[in-house]
Amino acid sequence: MHGHQGTRRVLATILAGAVIATTALFGGSAASATPTTSPPPAVMAGLGDSITQGLMTCSSLSTCAANSWSTGTNASVVSHAARLRAAYPAQPLTTFTNAVTGVTSSNLLAQANKAVTQGATYVTIEIGANDACTRTVGGMTSTAAFEANIRAGIAALTANGAQREIFVASIPNLLRMYDINKGSASARLTWGLLQICQSLLANPSSTRAADVQRRALVDQQVKAYNAVLQLVCSQTAKCRYDGNAIYNFPFEKSHISTRDYFHPSLSGQAVFAATTWPLTQWVS
Repeated sequence: MHGHQGTRRVLATILAGAVIATTALFGGSAASATPTTSPPPAVMAGLGDSITQGLMTCSSLSTCAANSWSTGTNASVVSHAARLRAAYPAQPLTTFTNAVTGVTSSNLLAQANKAVTQGATYVTIEIGANDACTRTVGGMTSTAAFEANIRAGIAALTANGAQREIFVASIPNLLRMYDINKGSASARLTWGLLQICQSLLANPSSTRAADVQRRALVDQQVKAYNAVLQLVCSQTAKCRYDGNAIYNFPFEKSHISTRDYFHPSLSGQAVFAATTWPLTQWVS
């Protein structure tokens, strides 16, 4: 699911003419689950990367926002938007998918500003996988820079006393995504051809100490990013963090797309929605 930060690769060797943006794949304590006193949202925006874009869940190697865990309309996913419509049938809900495939935390501010312009009163955030999924371990976003980026994005959403509800999902356990499919020759071939998340997936068959340590460093960085997400959210009124529910979820092979062996599949998006929804402001 992850790839280089913002880069797109033409995979002529796999699918003629298909252009793939190889981006981040998926997936503290949660705040107490008391319902929000805010009115149901009329406008919702999903911020983040390819996970929220539903990349690799369609018949083609492309984004498929209809399958998004956040704002999607596919009945089999039962997204946050779908659950809000079911919970508040009298309140029409307009949704925007501001997430962009391949982006890092540095792009969150622009997406947040867009959500403000759109009038969103409920915003979901799932971002950070591409900060860890780089060409090399040394290329990963520093924890300090990641925190500055997250603070800037959330500050934009709360500027001028805005009372919009914010839900932040943790970054999935990328090391688990590797472990699930490392034994598959097809997965290893695909990771190499697409150059997906090479900080983690380079030399996928290697058990050398250096490669094992490299993968551990990526996991360590993901944990550091999630700690930042928890901290910043905890310091923000009307923000809920998922308590690392996505990071801790034991994703299985069926939850991972066989198009790149790293992004959530359609059932993975459904799991993402079902796991996070009970932790939102809208559930008691």
